Amino acid sequence: MENFKTVNKNTNATYFLNEDELINFFKKNSVRNYSITNLTKQKRTRINKILDVVVYFCIIGASILATLIYIQNY
Repeated sequence: MENFKTVNKNTNATYFLNEDELINFFKKNSVRNYSITNLTKQKRTRINKILDVVVYFCIIGASILATLIYIQNY
């Protein structure tokens, strides 16, 4: 179930809705008056960026460790 943030462009009123509520909301209101943000996708993107940074640090750490072990055994 995805979560959405809808903001009225005229009044700046903010609504936090899930998929079912969003469908019912736009049956009554016009889509062009609202800005829609998918919060689930935004959260997933943020977590993926954090995991990318962790992976890069692990690769750098592993290469440094491998270099130190190579130097020690040389």
